Amino acid sequence: MQTSRRNLLKTAISAGAAAALPAAAQGKPCRVGDNPNYAKLDEILKQPVFRREFFKSPVIIESLELLHYEKSYLCRVRSKDGAEGISISNSQQMQALYPIFVKRMQPFFMGKDALDLEDLLEEVTVYQSNYKATGLAIWVPLATIEFAILDMLGRMSGKSIGLLIGDKIYNPNIAVYQANGERYITAEETIDHLKRDVEISKAKAIKFKLGGRMSHPETPAGRSEKLIPLARKTFGDKMYISADANGSYNVAEAIPIGKLMQEYKYAFFEEPVPFDWYEETKQVADALKIPIAGGEQEPSTHNFRWLIGNNGLAITQQDMFYFGGMVRCMRVARMAHAMGKLTIPHISSTGLGYVYMMHFISAIPNSGPYHEFKEFNNSLPYHCETSTLRSNDEGVIKVPTGPGLGLDIDPDYIKKHVVVKA
Repeated sequence: MQTSRRNLLKTAISAGAAAALPAAAQGKPCRVGDNPNYAKLDEILKQPVFRREFFKSPVIIESLELLHYEKSYLCRVRSKDGAEGISISNSQQMQALYPIFVKRMQPFFMGKDALDLEDLLEEVTVYQSNYKATGLAIWVPLATIEFAILDMLGRMSGKSIGLLIGDKIYNPNIAVYQANGERYITAEETIDHLKRDVEISKAKAIKFKLGGRMSHPETPAGRSEKLIPLARKTFGDKMYISADANGSYNVAEAIPIGKLMQEYKYAFFEEPVPFDWYEETKQVADALKIPIAGGEQEPSTHNFRWLIGNNGLAITQQDMFYFGGMVRCMRVARMAHAMGKLTIPHISSTGLGYVYMMHFISAIPNSGPYHEFKEFNNSLPYHCETSTLRSNDEGVIKVPTGPGLGLDIDPDYIKKHVVVKA
């Protein structure tokens, strides 16, 4: 019954999403059956993600709260049997989205069985017509809730979050790449900042920004064309280098940039055109040899299905928060794996975004060789017995192995928070 209900929901949601897509987003006019990849991907989407078999009895949610202190937002979930889980939200987004959490998400989960997690994640999108706010508005609150539930269930079962969403731990350690998110500075300044940060993180891979973001003019002009060869010259042939355009180009502009990256042996080209230009993303991918990465802003599983099934992306970059949690992200990773593609998730920079990403990466077999490193919020007091949560001299971080999230937040810090009311 549970599986049938999940499949029925998925069929309805997928059909609705397909109808809502603009013609350009659905590719050339054709019957769904014309792409043989879709049947394979649809079978993958039917498979459960959450490891329900670890639990023998229902886990009824008695309370689910959003807590706030200064710039911090926490979610605390408790079961009727006294189990508890905590998550740290993306505070930058939650300061605008908290009304959706408390009015449109929180009430739905009260009294539900946490073991029905996968069904609940889909049913809540229909509750109070939440699907009409699809995107960051519902996915960030939902991810915050999912992380807290997974932390609670992990603590109850003695399993890490990675083992609750995957069949085994594929990646107990994660090699990081050092990202630089600055624009509007010279190529030389970007290189200086990367050198400084690599010295700290010891990363063996780097990524930086190209273009002016979402088709805005680049400043200073010509920065990308100068920076691409300069980074290779500075860091040498052994450095794994990639770059992110954040949708800065149209197809005609992106292809020459991509060819320059190919010349200097870059690892991947992220978001060459605006993220919702699906056909144009595929056009760039078809014209280049360098792998195309994307998905940071993508809100739709169905759109990922199109991008993967039509070879628009070689690397999927779903964000743990922006895409609505680990279960949804795992479905995309599985589709990518089935088509021989990598998953290198995007991460949100606030709170414990990197820890959530590490648990996710630990559970997938098709992760990329390096993953984004963003320093934690040093104002967040926590203790982790199984990992330093910092990169070692080889640029590698050990994934926590404790139950749930694998770390504990200072109880006195949690007490400073107040419950956010509707």
